[in-house]
Amino acid sequence: MRHTFLLAALLITNLSFSQNMSNSRLDTIFKTVSDTIQGNNGRWQFIINDIPIICVTDVNHNRMRIISPIIAYSKLNEEMKTNALVANFHTALDVKYAISENLLWSVFIHPLKELTEKQVADAVKQVYLAHVNFGTTYSSTPLVFPGSNEKANKKEVLKKKTFKTHKA
Repeated sequence: MRHTFLLAALLITNLSFSQNMSNSRLDTIFKTVSDTIQGNNGRWQFIINDIPIICVTDVNHNRMRIISPIIAYSKLNEEMKTNALVANFHTALDVKYAISENLLWSVFIHPLKELTEKQVADAVKQVYLAHVNFGTTYSSTPLVFPGSNEKANKKEVLKKKTFKTHKA
């Protein structure tokens, strides 16, 4: 009985902190962090320091993607492909490098409603950093998980660019 009460209390507490992220809240966040923006209601294209970023949502299926095209697949050499795969495990934390439409992308995919404003702003920043650090540190944050390649272990500095942050 005691365990049932504890489980119920935890479940109610967890449900009360549901985020319910929406397209209108995303629109506000993207307008705050971007230099220019086009689109709305589930499809945005925006620019941060000359880097194009796209967000697409599907409210009916509770999904969203923040993506940035990096380079044509045909321009990738084997070392770049390997480094991107290693980075997916060690240095591209909440984002991943992925291939679609013959392009390499920096990608963040997540259920929409469960996101907080802080998580969205952080996701945009990580997609941006994974894009600009492709070919060097292949990292989306300064954090590196153990066992990563020698380059990352030397703690190379992320490319320094001004990045607006969203105040949640």
